[in-house]
Amino acid sequence: MKVRFWGVRGSIPVPGPATNRYGGNTSCVEVRPHNQPPIIIDAGTGLRRLGKSLMEEAFGDGKGKASILISHTHWDHVQGLPFFSPLYRAGNQVDIYARQRDMHLEAVFSAQNRAPYFPVPLAALEGEMRFHELIEGAKFQIGNAKVSCTRLNHPWIAIAYRVEVDGAAVVYCADTAPFTDVLLGREFVHKAPSLDEQLPAAVAAELAEMRAGVIALARNADLLIYDTQFSKDEYRQRPHWGHSHPDDAIAIAREAGAKRLCLFHHAPLRSDDENDRILAEYRGVVIAQNEKFELMSAYEGLEVTLGDDA
Repeated sequence: MKVRFWGVRGSIPVPGPATNRYGGNTSCVEVRPHNQPPIIIDAGTGLRRLGKSLMEEAFGDGKGKASILISHTHWDHVQGLPFFSPLYRAGNQVDIYARQRDMHLEAVFSAQNRAPYFPVPLAALEGEMRFHELIEGAKFQIGNAKVSCTRLNHPWIAIAYRVEVDGAAVVYCADTAPFTDVLLGREFVHKAPSLDEQLPAAVAAELAEMRAGVIALARNADLLIYDTQFSKDEYRQRPHWGHSHPDDAIAIAREAGAKRLCLFHHAPLRSDDENDRILAEYRGVVIAQNEKFELMSAYEGLEVTLGDDA
């Protein structure tokens, strides 16, 4: 399989000279199994360019099929969907998978495609959209690919995905906070909690179970894509925002036995030069700690070949 990054930023698109090399689009990753339709993870603004590229294939003739796995429905992970060109061509089929048990998925995605937010309602799109409700721990098949998921530590709940196909596995974990200081879910946390107070036993146990689920999902992954929006100091200032840092990602990759770790969901204010420095710093950490995995940092256009295609 080939894994290609079309959007690597968190929170908001940030085009401009300071982000040209890593890219300014929000989260979107394409997994392309050998001779199989694309599996797309998240529908941030990077989805627009991916859609344009797909229209040069069977999608341009209305004969394309794709699946989109949504980690959660915060804007930076779904705002590209109204601009996904294959949905405007009759005959194309797009399956959308997400976790959203309080509202029907179609109603959730329709909300951003109606007035006063957008001029084209979801029902007017000519391509066929099919919605699939997920729960944590779900396992299912997309073509030849085996897909599984687990819960992450993020406001309103996000899920991580593992896609196994062509003799390899890629795991996508964004967005998540570490599993040590605060339990995030349906209740919005308005201010940073104290990180010096001991957690209630039940909360600590739930976080530990969640972390164990992530480790199991990432076990022996060929590529682990992980949320590292914050530095360690930034995380301590904003632990309730639901994002992690490279030290935590490295610990997860080590325990899971991942072969490659990719830093992802870069902060919108992080320049290309700052991302370069972070990568260089943590490559030094990986070498000093004698870690067994390769460390990389996501940028738009990065393509990683895994498994039988490698």
